[in-house]
Amino acid sequence: MCGICGEFVFGNDVANTARVERMARQMTARGPDAMGVVTRGRVSFGHRRLTIIDLSERGTQPMQDPDLGLTLVFNGCIYNYKELRGELAAKGYRFFSNSDTEVILKSWAEWGPSAVEKFLGMFAFAIHEHESGTVHLVRDRFGIKPLYYSEKDGRVGFASTLPALLAGGDVDTNIDRVALNHYMSWHAVVPAPRTILNGVRKLPAATVRTYKVDGTYKDWTYWRPSFERSAEDEARSMEEWRDMVLDSMRTAVQRRMVADVPVGVLLSGGVDSSMIVGLLAEQGQKGLGTFSIGFEAANGERGDEFVYSDMIAQHYGTDHTKIFIESSEMQKHLPGAIAAMSEPMVSYDNIGFYLLSREVSKHIRVVQSGQGADEVFGGYHWYPKMQGANNPVDAYMDAFFDRSFDQMREHIAPEYWTSEDKSRAFVEQHFAMSGATDPVDKALRLDTNVMLVDDPVKRVDSHTMAWSLEARVPFLDHELVELANRIPSRHKLAHEGKGVLKEAARLVVPNEVIDRPKGYFPVPALKYLEGTYLEMVQDALSSKAAKERGLFNQSYLTALFENPSEHITKLRGSELWQVALLEMWLQAQEV
Repeated sequence: MCGICGEFVFGNDVANTARVERMARQMTARGPDAMGVVTRGRVSFGHRRLTIIDLSERGTQPMQDPDLGLTLVFNGCIYNYKELRGELAAKGYRFFSNSDTEVILKSWAEWGPSAVEKFLGMFAFAIHEHESGTVHLVRDRFGIKPLYYSEKDGRVGFASTLPALLAGGDVDTNIDRVALNHYMSWHAVVPAPRTILNGVRKLPAATVRTYKVDGTYKDWTYWRPSFERSAEDEARSMEEWRDMVLDSMRTAVQRRMVADVPVGVLLSGGVDSSMIVGLLAEQGQKGLGTFSIGFEAANGERGDEFVYSDMIAQHYGTDHTKIFIESSEMQKHLPGAIAAMSEPMVSYDNIGFYLLSREVSKHIRVVQSGQGADEVFGGYHWYPKMQGANNPVDAYMDAFFDRSFDQMREHIAPEYWTSEDKSRAFVEQHFAMSGATDPVDKALRLDTNVMLVDDPVKRVDSHTMAWSLEARVPFLDHELVELANRIPSRHKLAHEGKGVLKEAARLVVPNEVIDRPKGYFPVPALKYLEGTYLEMVQDALSSKAAKERGLFNQSYLTALFENPSEHITKLRGSELWQVALLEMWLQAQEV
């Protein structure tokens, strides 16, 4: 796990090495162990290293292979790198390191861009072919590893984080009105390629982008999810699907133990993280490190789920660390959590993951996490509402969207309006794609491949890497997801959601965890903004910077300030926190 960055130019100019160094230094937390910058005329690559696989200097990046004529910077982990290395060695390739980075280099030399189809893992990388001058940018199937870029005046800059691109300089920081439309409508989700800033874009997941020396480029989407299923799939029993899912989960969890350092688990106490712990225990893991976090209660709403995480830790005898965060400590660290976000994200999980990662990083460098299970196996409350919907788009928006297009025009200033409801148009376009006919499948596909990428997955990456911690997500093993996509929705929605996964989990973890009410990462103080928290967001939204930016109508802000608890979104979020978070993030990035 690392941070990558770089710049390449078109024409006769040369890359600005100083800009690349600034970007690399901004990402110190992502890779505190080493920094490197390599420049070859019009191409300059930078890297920050967090040593996980091949702890020696031989794994240092940017990695060059003069014989192959390739330079690479890579962030992530290729879980099947040893198998690929053996295949490549049989073809005559010789290796100078024991890293998965070098396996990417050799794989590219042997198979070209199609090598990405062989990689099992999470990855974002850039590769420079010396002879042709071609530069490729690559992102994994689910966008687990981020890759932002900026194009201006014949130059392309790229980085693992948006703040790193800003550190490089010369980026258009005006607000993207379409992205603001998405942010305000879709619970802060801004689908690729947009970000909230006009001058920064992100490479879509499962994409290889190839830039020629003249500045032209071509995108190849190398993986597309399908929800088409055979007659045999339709006829399978719940028990058959249960056994297939459990077998695939065992493989996914085992793959993510590949490391030259210990691997732990973020244990919320829910069925997803508990199942990971159970499967690792089943595979013989001893002394497994597990970690959970809780917050102070507010308005009578509990701020922790320790009763369940304790149960799992005791059941499997893990080396468990329980972290309790007082309200005053949380508020103290909120600015750091906001600054660490690559994009503004409103879910309360953010501060939870930020502070949890701070503590976990004192003990361990790699963890497995349960993100993705709800999107892949149908755990959210809006999926049942999609069953038999005459208008799936309306049903989805009614369950998920924070506000209607008309309401948004009452909330944001006219200069930031869009001419049409871009968020609705995006959902309509996605639902109309081939490969899914069932309305539930359409929603699952959208959430798994868009919402998940730009909310839960991005949240985990931003806040674990803020503390030099690598997070791996077995529920996003693409072979497991391909299997899950074939399961008829009636099996997924059974047992109040995640039916198949719950049935599989019963063979591994105690029933008390499976039959509990569905939980979430509770941070009540950010839902019911009161006292010093209310003062904090009022100060941000009343500041000179906020007034000059003028994103929101003052009448709307006044109503939010007067009674924050009356303005709660359909997903149990605070409207005031949503608008304040955006402004605080922009100020943190000095935009």
